[in-house]
Amino acid sequence: MTTSETRFGTFAWRVIASHTVAYFIAGIFALSVLDYREQFASGWLSTLMRPVDSPWTAAGAGLQLLRGLIIAAVLFPFRQVVLETVRGWLKLLGLVLGLSYLSTIGPTFGSFEGYVFTKVPVAYHLLGVPEALLYAVLFVFFLAGWYAKPRKLWQILSIVLVSLVLLSSLLGVLSSLGHLKGG
Repeated sequence: MTTSETRFGTFAWRVIASHTVAYFIAGIFALSVLDYREQFASGWLSTLMRPVDSPWTAAGAGLQLLRGLIIAAVLFPFRQVVLETVRGWLKLLGLVLGLSYLSTIGPTFGSFEGYVFTKVPVAYHLLGVPEALLYAVLFVFFLAGWYAKPRKLWQILSIVLVSLVLLSSLLGVLSSLGHLKGG
């Protein structure tokens, strides 16, 4: 890694951008293909999840910049292991899936704790698996790719894509609050 790539700011931006874009793409996938709108509005999930047209749900994509910063702070001491070693991307993928999905601290959907300690039907645990896998693969692909072939194009593309996610999130919040008129 070059000197600029070892600084926290550079690393943090790459993680934040990779996370935010991967999260947004996986969320659009879940909304479109997994029909989260219907899933969250009916049955058991409606008592737990906010509807997809909630201002908080719309704000979620934009708030991922903060979550990306947390992920960057946690991964920073391990950046050489996951970005410079042979198959480091695979180690990163294992960390992301293992710690953020399968082995969470609390009993969340799809996690080991969730299966053991909740009364949630297995179908609900399995509902998020495709989204989680897509997010993890995209996040690792974007971040590891950026480090494997650092180019100015990655920087420009990341700024444009993160700006689009923030704009989409803002427009979603404004729409859910009734400040935008549909056409």
